[in-house]
Amino acid sequence: MNVHSRPAILAPAAAWNAPRPMADYAPPMAPALRGGRPTMQAVAPSPAVLVAAPQPGYDGAVAAGTAKAAMPPGKIFTLGIISGAHIAFGAFLMLSVGGACPGLAATNPGLQKIVLGAFGLPFGLFMTLMSGAELFTGNTALVTAALLNGKASISSLAKSWGVSYAGNFAGSLLLAWLVAVGGTLAASPAPAAVAVAKTSLPFVQLLVRGVLCNWLVCMAVYMASFARDTAGKMVAIWFPISAFIALGLEHSVANMFIIPLGIMQGAAVTWKAFLLSNLLPVTLGNIIGGAVCVAAAFTKAYGHKAD
Repeated sequence: MNVHSRPAILAPAAAWNAPRPMADYAPPMAPALRGGRPTMQAVAPSPAVLVAAPQPGYDGAVAAGTAKAAMPPGKIFTLGIISGAHIAFGAFLMLSVGGACPGLAATNPGLQKIVLGAFGLPFGLFMTLMSGAELFTGNTALVTAALLNGKASISSLAKSWGVSYAGNFAGSLLLAWLVAVGGTLAASPAPAAVAVAKTSLPFVQLLVRGVLCNWLVCMAVYMASFARDTAGKMVAIWFPISAFIALGLEHSVANMFIIPLGIMQGAAVTWKAFLLSNLLPVTLGNIIGGAVCVAAAFTKAYGHKAD
């Protein structure tokens, strides 16, 4: 059965990028009678497949995680730097727009949080997913799903997580330095204020906020992998990512840019405080959110090793 005869949501996600036969580009032919003899008439094709159903969508996500697990370390690191810069650009925009609304924050804090979430990090993740860059937080779900299905090893999981994390850190720090040198946020109190706030919370609060954050981030990555068209991927990304910012949750890679930028601009925060009082608990929480709340949960429901 070809794609024209299937329900619009049931095409396997893993097959979307495969070459299509020429028959798929031509209008299908249907038999008709003319003068008592059968002839062939063109019939209109059914709508294009835009999104996968849950089971083939999950299988496609596992295939993506399997490919990530098999990627050589040098490539992961390079793509990790790129992704770290992408997320940093998103945080940069977030601070420039949503962080520059003190009047709105004072009079309508809920609306200010929506503005903070809507402009910035969704576009950073969108650049990462559309370009195939490597994001540590997304890999905690996709590569873990591959491991749970027997398609990746513990060592390949550790390679993917560790190297992408290092690359993300390098890319985030690079962009923080460039923004500090460029001076575009030099007059803004937002980077320093956010850096202080993020390093002042208790360990357990940061851990839990990290869990909740990456649950949403990995759902964005997971749902975007179901979508075939650019608009579908954009919608799948925008809602969960804007939500986690508006809810005040903690993303390790975004913090790799925000807090160092605050330090570079004079925040009363040490590098030790950044690493131990924010990045450590948030990273641990992000791992739990991606590996348990998304990868393990959906593997239980749809995985080939599920009960």
